[in-house]
Parts: sequence; C-alpha cells; structure tokens
Amino acid sequence: MLPARRRAADAACEGGERSSELEAQVQQLKEAVTSHAEVDQAIGVVIAVGGGTPAEAWDVLRETSMHTNTKVRLVARWLVAWPRTRELDPVIRAELERQLAMRGGGAAAGVTPEPH
Repeated sequence: MLPARRRAADAACEGGERSSELEAQVQQLKEAVTSHAEVDQAIGVVIAVGGGTPAEAWDVLRETSMHTNTKVRLVARWLVAWPRTRELDPVIRAELERQLAMRGGGAAAGVTPEPH
C-alpha cells in the first residue's frame, strides 16, 4: 500500500475509534444527568416523608444506600417510584425507617407515602 493511502486508512480507523469513544462518553453523560435528577427527586421524597433539610435527606439516602449495599441511584429510583407504585423493597424500607428514626424525622413507626 502506498504511504499516503496507508496514512489515510490509519486516520480513518483512528477517526472511527475516536467517534466510538465520544459516543460512549455522550451515553455516560446522559446516564449521569438522569441519575442526578433521580437523586434530587429522591431527596425530595425523603424530605416529604421525614422532614429535614436537603443535606439531611441526602445523608439519609446515602446511608440507606451504604447500609443496604445498594447503589445510591437505585435507591433513588425506587424511592421516586414508591409513591406511585406503593411498593418499596422491605430492606430499603427498613433502613430508610431506621435512618429517619435516628434523625427524629418521619413516621418512624411506619414510613408510608400518603394516598393521592
């Protein structure tokens, strides 16, 4: 192959690899934005159920995640769906109740979203 053709082929291959890398980064950013929005909404759910400040609600969310060995974004997703589905994993629910009780917030005797 001629040197100029080889360089052009190499450049095209590198361009394709770079394009794939950029597409992967864009997908990661989209997922991060969605995850961030879910976490923010979950903080709102924790505040609605247990009171407190956004910082305290973040602590409840983070601690619930750590003590149940569940990613924060998954705990957040479940908490955001909870008022709609009326279902929350019993392990997550128990830890959420424990975290709220430790902080003196929420209906520690039974965290339940109010019906619409």
